Amino acid sequence: MLDLDRNWDVLVVGGGNAALCAAITARQQGASVLLLEHAPKAFRGGNSRHTRNFRSMHEKPTDVLTDSYLEEEYWDDLKRVTAGNTDEALARMTIRASSGVTKWMVQSGVRFQQSLTGTLSLSRTNAFFLGGGKALVNAYYVTAEKLGVQVLYDTEVMALHMEDGFVRSAEIRYRGYPETVRARCVVAASGGFQGNLDWMRQYWGDAVDNFVIRGTPYAKGLVLKSLLGQGVASVGDPTQFHAVALDARAPKFDGGIATRLDSVPFSIVVNRDGDRFYDEGEDFWPKRYAIWGRLIAQQPDQISFSVFDQKCVPMFMPSIYPAYRGDTISELATALGLDPGKLEATVAQYNAAVHEGKFEPGKLDDCTTAGITPPKTHWARKIDTGPFYGYPLRPGITFTYLGVRVNDRAQVLMEDGRPAANLFASGEIMAGNILGRGYLAGFGMTIGTVFGRIAGQEAAKNARN
Repeated sequence: MLDLDRNWDVLVVGGGNAALCAAITARQQGASVLLLEHAPKAFRGGNSRHTRNFRSMHEKPTDVLTDSYLEEEYWDDLKRVTAGNTDEALARMTIRASSGVTKWMVQSGVRFQQSLTGTLSLSRTNAFFLGGGKALVNAYYVTAEKLGVQVLYDTEVMALHMEDGFVRSAEIRYRGYPETVRARCVVAASGGFQGNLDWMRQYWGDAVDNFVIRGTPYAKGLVLKSLLGQGVASVGDPTQFHAVALDARAPKFDGGIATRLDSVPFSIVVNRDGDRFYDEGEDFWPKRYAIWGRLIAQQPDQISFSVFDQKCVPMFMPSIYPAYRGDTISELATALGLDPGKLEATVAQYNAAVHEGKFEPGKLDDCTTAGITPPKTHWARKIDTGPFYGYPLRPGITFTYLGVRVNDRAQVLMEDGRPAANLFASGEIMAGNILGRGYLAGFGMTIGTVFGRIAGQEAAKNARN
């Protein structure tokens, strides 16, 4: 039986990638470590178990990455997707660290595979986990437990109690029973608040009823709320989040990557009224897929539809749900619950505007439109080859961007700017320092891994001192 009265060196709150990286690193530094995971063991890992890859800077080809991906290009990609809403110093530190951390990941049990191609276009930038995020999480737990990290599942941290910037104790509920845990240092890696629909409703109103939470339902944000109520500095816009276009038939929680739809660049997307509302071919999908959740959230009834023809079917990974089908646009509209005449008119207007150049799905090609708003900048082809297909889309929320402010040592900062004495943070709870808006595929795992390592090392060092 674990002695909860013990004073641990490092307490890690959370059970996903960022928490595990912190716990393993702290233990490797000689600290005694207790990790608290809200979920039961079968659902451990937070959002990390739904991930697939890690965005990594590299100067030359590796065994799992092609060509090179240097700091300036990486930074430019991040700057564009965030529209400059990022802390450049922390971002560049994370980018540079991403090139060296993969060796530690492999030593900790993670295995990589060749990058995927197709819609994702990530073979040059992102290293894919063999077996996906679930395999990564399992490997880290095996390593952590071999090292002597103690893990409690079914343990919700209700609050961290602070005095003058010092965490004195953690109030927890372990298998339904209240307990108190103490540690010399604490790493908060408990994610965002997307699983707390009442909190989300404060910013989005009843639209939340039409949101799908694609990740863990255990991210309630209680630790985040506790810290922000005790003088910890906040960062990020509470209305911003990582959100993608999901199949509208996905479950409310925990559908994961299998419910994401990648048809958007090769289709047109219309709202409930049959109108297009954004450029589907603005840029490569990994740089734009995470804006579509928010775009759909702003449409009537938070629903939209991806419409395409037979030519597009081989171009992307399909949903786990079958596409709606029609031999004509009118038939497809009826199947989707749209006005047939309106969808026919929208498709006809789009087709008339298409300038078909050389279609190149792996490049920013010259297939574009002219004379319509919004335009389709790349991969524009007429929708004219039956049968015709469509998917209903909902906003799929991955994680929220409101978080705690940190410095380059992963120390949590108080509202007056001074570092908290013994509190560090990693992962989604601090990602808003770097992701003010938008998203770059695989970058959440990069932030969690880099800051998890820093937080674990700094917490262990602080505990010794």
